[in-house]
Amino acid sequence: MRKHLLYSVIFAMSLAACSEDNLLQQNNTSISNEEVYIPADAEAGELLIKFKPEMTDILDQTVAVASRSGRAASRSGIPSTDEVLEILGGYHFERIFPVDKSTEERTRKAGLHLWYIVKFDENVSLQKAANELKKLGEISAVQSNHRIKRAYNNTKRTYVSETALNNAAMNRADIKGRFSDPGYQYQWHYRNTGDHGFNNLNEEKYDRESSAVAGSDVNCEEAWNLCTGDPNIIVAVLDEAVMYTHPDLVDNIWINEGEELYAGKDADGNGYKDDKYGYNFVKNTAITSWMSEEDTGHGTHVAGTIAAANNGKGVCGIAGGNGTKGSGVKIMTCQVFDGQYGVTIAGEAMAIKYAADNGAVIIQCSWGYNSPNANIVSGYTPGPATEEEWATDYPLEKDAIDYFINNAGSPNGVIQGGLAIFAAGNEYSDAPGFPGAYSKCICVSAVDASFTPSSYTNYGEEVDICAPGGDSDYYGLIGGEDWQVEEDDNKLNPEGSVLSTLIKNGNPAYGYMDGTSMACPHVSGVAALGLSYALQQRRHFKADEFIELMKASVKDIYSLYSGYKTYNYGHLNVASPATRMQLSDYKGKMGTGLIDAGKLLNAIVGAGADMKVPNVYVSESNSSVIDLSFYFVDGDNLTYECSIADTSIATVSVEGRTMTVTGVKTGSTKLTVKTSNGAEQTVTVTVRNSANDNGWM
Repeated sequence: MRKHLLYSVIFAMSLAACSEDNLLQQNNTSISNEEVYIPADAEAGELLIKFKPEMTDILDQTVAVASRSGRAASRSGIPSTDEVLEILGGYHFERIFPVDKSTEERTRKAGLHLWYIVKFDENVSLQKAANELKKLGEISAVQSNHRIKRAYNNTKRTYVSETALNNAAMNRADIKGRFSDPGYQYQWHYRNTGDHGFNNLNEEKYDRESSAVAGSDVNCEEAWNLCTGDPNIIVAVLDEAVMYTHPDLVDNIWINEGEELYAGKDADGNGYKDDKYGYNFVKNTAITSWMSEEDTGHGTHVAGTIAAANNGKGVCGIAGGNGTKGSGVKIMTCQVFDGQYGVTIAGEAMAIKYAADNGAVIIQCSWGYNSPNANIVSGYTPGPATEEEWATDYPLEKDAIDYFINNAGSPNGVIQGGLAIFAAGNEYSDAPGFPGAYSKCICVSAVDASFTPSSYTNYGEEVDICAPGGDSDYYGLIGGEDWQVEEDDNKLNPEGSVLSTLIKNGNPAYGYMDGTSMACPHVSGVAALGLSYALQQRRHFKADEFIELMKASVKDIYSLYSGYKTYNYGHLNVASPATRMQLSDYKGKMGTGLIDAGKLLNAIVGAGADMKVPNVYVSESNSSVIDLSFYFVDGDNLTYECSIADTSIATVSVEGRTMTVTGVKTGSTKLTVKTSNGAEQTVTVTVRNSANDNGWM
């Protein structure tokens, strides 16, 4: 309270007679003199502002008062800010990220508690409002609340029924693999035998053959000999809603246990009510929906590439499990597209933080801004050109991504930090779009079934890695009675594209799509498979270590990049003229190579560090329970012996693989765990007077 009064006095003394004209003369040392970037699609009457850390106490009191009243505040409690809001017609002032006591300490460490959304008179110029707010000394950042963009602008998809998949698989029974899912025969992107028979319309005119090349895939067969997935690995799909009832996905969907739809309760205290199957950040509701007429099934398609169940039905997923129910990695739905609407930047940031705080270690993001070199004549609006420009124009987005990268996972789990995986974009451009181009993200470009760049893919030095995205513009146009084509574009060749789970008229389906949007989940799936194997081997990685391992686990592509290939410039319009791609232009600009799951899993053995039993924090007279099998190889089949150095501070007991530590009195001591195969670890036990005597615990 004293700090609150002190700040109030300081700001009151610094205010001159305040009017709309002299607000620009107030404390102007906060942000650079450059105008705040306001995109054309920015939400009218809304701005996102970040306060300086010194404002924390005042803001906390404002939030507490609003919480007790059950509604959002209309003012900040900071006099100079409130003077501006008064003039702007402000009526809503709310912290962007809801309080989750289990993660609030790290939220504050990252400064995310300082981000607020303000709403005011929609008739006020956003530029003028932003310029006035950024002059205030207590504010460190201001940005508009625009809506994010998909990295795909082509919603063409080719549906195929499950019956058609079964019939087609019977006709290709000579192509065998580890799993018997009928669609696997057509998922060349997992196992490319080179005999899929693609044809190029212009083959006779140009010097490059177009047939598929064996090995232009992510090498699932070799990887599956070691691991097929693990349900402890969670991938958050930031996209359209994933159809969690799809029969090929239902067993691998993340479920927030304890929450129930329509209950109207925040059972787990994470700040989101009813979020049993994730959250719809577009409409701010736990009801995730795939029923809108404008929905393309895109989120369900990318989810299937990552984790469709390998169960003898439909299609396979890269980390979909071994056929046993629930044995694959888990898919968390963070809905950021709903019909024709994309989420606001505030909602996007909430989705990214939600993923980190609820257990995801990978965010799969097939969206982004256009390339800075996108062709305006083709209808594209170029995006940020440099990392500095992006960070300046979209500071909340960067803060949220940094939070995920730094805080997902666990120092005692398989990975410390998170993997933010983004599509490079589809504007045929020599620079990828942001956020994918951010140096801390994994940026994915697309190749076709012959190792060569997909005709649409963005590329450039910022790209980290490439993966199969398909290329129906390049491969020939064939058809057949089995293929249910949504639109009659001369029956595009489904085999040139990526096959996965889909939705048709609100019902589960299968089908083909192309794009860096399809390449991106291949990298997410391989990363999830690699982390699954690392977990089973009880290996621990820091996020940047694992990224470097992924970038080294690739197939060479550049030795093939000579001459050129052709594609139909009009995209799926065979009347359009053929256009040549000079392959030498792509050398060194498609990442380190084509991601290889087999190489990644083989590289994991002996890499990283041993997983460690975590230090124990417990309050007096309370207990902490740890499953020791999680930290030792073959842990389910070991026996354990535990001892504590000072039993006057804490006691320990073991039953099976479960260790229970009980606090006796405040202090710290050492605990030793020994296993039946000779492994030994020592950790620290800290006993506190109460569970909350050290901040947010």
